[in-house]
Amino acid sequence: MTTSERPASEAVKDLPADRVPRHIAIIMDGNNRWAKRRFMPKLAGHRAGVEAVRRVIEACGEYGVKTLTLFAFSSENWKRPPDEVSGLMELFLRALQRETTKLKKNNIRLQVLGDLERFSPEIRDHVTRAEQATADCDGFNLVVAANYGGQWDIAQSVSQLAQKVKAGSLQPEDIEPEMIGERLTTAGIPDPDLLIRTSGERRISNFLLWQCAYSEFYFTDTLWPDFGSEELARAVLDYSSRQRRYGMTSEQIEAESC
Repeated sequence: MTTSERPASEAVKDLPADRVPRHIAIIMDGNNRWAKRRFMPKLAGHRAGVEAVRRVIEACGEYGVKTLTLFAFSSENWKRPPDEVSGLMELFLRALQRETTKLKKNNIRLQVLGDLERFSPEIRDHVTRAEQATADCDGFNLVVAANYGGQWDIAQSVSQLAQKVKAGSLQPEDIEPEMIGERLTTAGIPDPDLLIRTSGERRISNFLLWQCAYSEFYFTDTLWPDFGSEELARAVLDYSSRQRRYGMTSEQIEAESC
């Protein structure tokens, strides 16, 4: 087998640790189109998407990724047909019920981000149980964004700062960007190094707007239910070839690395 024919999943294992993204965020898109192409109901696509999640978590562990954030349900997804939303809620609940023990066994911590008040009491209860059960796990961090929107996240952070200004404990001119970041729902979680979106769309759809300010983006035509270890490896290899400059020039980056 020539180098060009070598599977990406093998090549990525040879990358130096500093060329592998520590935190990958994914907009899991394409479940409905996957089902439609197979003349199947939409919920079948979402079920297949759950299997893709399992494959990607396993691949992240193999490739050395430490945190995976998945955009499971946006604050705009409530606008979808009621039967689809109801099916998604049922899938979410079943996943919480079935997977928590497996996550704990595999030393995976689960964190759920978003405005959870709109979910049923049963779902909220299982989210709390799953987070508490895996709170001490430190092998891998799985973050699920549910009823999440980047604009909402920034707004609730700014609202907290506004309350401090109102109380007189903070002056408006003293507000720093770091203060906003410290009050986002992702506080304590490193910003994503790599953001992946599947299904061919080229936008981030209100996902981690603040956190992805310096993330590398990778777009693929692969529908989410077809996404797996090879597709993830291609994204990681693409990431490894990029130079992250954070506003500096290439020459400055090269000088710092010497």
